[in-house]
Amino acid sequence: MRIAILTREPENYSTQRLIEAATARDHVVELIDTRRCYMNINAFSPEVYYDGKPLPRFDAVIPRIGASLTSYGMAVVRQFEALGTYCVNTSTSIGNSRDKLLAHQLLAKHGIGMPTTAFASSPKDSDNLIELVGQTPIIIKLLESTQGRGVVLAETKKAAQSVIGAFRNLNANFLVQEFVKEAEGVDIRCLVVDGKVVASMRREAQTGDFRSNLHRGGSARSVRITKQERDAAIRAAKILGLEVAGVDLLRSNSGPKVLEVNSSPGLQGIESVSNKDIADLIVQHIERRAHPIVRRRTGRRAAAD
Repeated sequence: MRIAILTREPENYSTQRLIEAATARDHVVELIDTRRCYMNINAFSPEVYYDGKPLPRFDAVIPRIGASLTSYGMAVVRQFEALGTYCVNTSTSIGNSRDKLLAHQLLAKHGIGMPTTAFASSPKDSDNLIELVGQTPIIIKLLESTQGRGVVLAETKKAAQSVIGAFRNLNANFLVQEFVKEAEGVDIRCLVVDGKVVASMRREAQTGDFRSNLHRGGSARSVRITKQERDAAIRAAKILGLEVAGVDLLRSNSGPKVLEVNSSPGLQGIESVSNKDIADLIVQHIERRAHPIVRRRTGRRAAAD
C-alpha cells in the first residue's frame, strides 16, 4: 500500500518507527508536512496539493498533527477523507480529542469516570468554579494544553483565584478540575489500537512536580492494568471515535478516572517500557482497514505480482 504520514517532525521517534514498520511490511511511505498542503475543494475532483502539484492517491493516511496545527490539520484530513482515503484517525475524532471541553462532555455523557470538571465564561463565576470541583488544591488547565504545558496546580483558593484571573486577562479558555490526591502524581497511559489496549505504562512525576508527562521529566515503567481500567480506556477511545489513541487514567479511590485522550500518542516511552512493537501493530491495523487503490502496473513488477 501507499501510506502518507502527516507530520511536521520527520525525525521524530514515532514517525521514524512508523516508517520502519510500514516499509518492513513492503509498503511505500511518504512524509507530508501538513503546513505545506493546500486544497482544491470542489464536488467533482477534490485534490490535496503539495509543492505546486496534486498529491498522488494514498491508500491510507496516518495523521500526526501537533496541537498548534489542529484546525488546519483537521481540514487537510477532511480533504483526504473526501478523496476516499482511509485515515487512521478521522478529522472528527481528532477534533473531539483536541477540544478538552468537548472531550470531557462526550465522556461524561457516556458515563466515563473522570475528575470533577467545571467550565465557565464569566469572571463572576470564578469562586463558584472552585467550589464545584471541591477543596483545594485544584488543577487549572488551558483547553489548548499539551504535554503538561498550560496545566497549573493551585494549592490554595487564593492561588486558584490568581491563576484564573491571569488566564481570563489573557482571554484564555480553561477548565477547573478536581485534584485526585490519592493518585500521588502517578497516571496510567494505555495505548489503544483498533479497540484493544495493546500496551500500558505507569508514569510518575519527578520530585516536586505533579505532572507525570515524560516530556516534563517524569519516569515510566510497564504496568499491569485492571479489567476496569482496560474497559475505561477502550470505551473512551471509542466514544471519541479514535482507532489509535493514548488514554491517560488516574487510579482513584472510586475507580479509574480518565484524564485525557490523545489522538497522536508518542510511541517512544511506551515501546521502550513494554518491549512491544506498537508501530507494527498500527500498520497491521491499517492493513485490515484500508482498501488498496487499484493501480495499473507494467513491466517486471506487474509480472511478479
